[in-house]
Amino acid sequence: MPFAEITRLSPNCDGSVPHERLGVVFHHSVISFDETIALMTDPARKVSYHCLIAPDGTRCTLVPDEKVAWHAGVSSFRGRPGCNAFLLGLSFAGDTYAAPLTDAQLASALEWLAPRWRQHHWSLDWMTDHRQVAPGRKDDLNPVEWTRLYAVLGNKFSQAM
Repeated sequence: MPFAEITRLSPNCDGSVPHERLGVVFHHSVISFDETIALMTDPARKVSYHCLIAPDGTRCTLVPDEKVAWHAGVSSFRGRPGCNAFLLGLSFAGDTYAAPLTDAQLASALEWLAPRWRQHHWSLDWMTDHRQVAPGRKDDLNPVEWTRLYAVLGNKFSQAM
């Protein structure tokens, strides 16, 4: 059964620009789903994700895929700086150090990822978390939860797509 989806567009993004979509940076928001939406839609905050997933699996689109969300900041991945330009930003509401990702969050993330995985021909090599693209500056996801999420991604996409 598909998860509920809402849209609350954030002004904190760059307009449509030609760019690659090579994969995803996973985040946690630390705060609740509703608080995160309020923060991401505040133009004074200058931060956004493409998608936010609540503990019950509800998803909120904040920035369309064809726009650049401001989620990674100063970052680098696989030798390329500026991850916002080539990686989508997907965040889980909450703090993965305080509580693990829920089964609904994981299932909703897989549901969100599936059509993009097919469209962009992604591989696990281009999946990462904020901690890895901004080491020393960011600590999300909890390494235990990143390992768990990465295993779920591998089980779903390494064979089926």
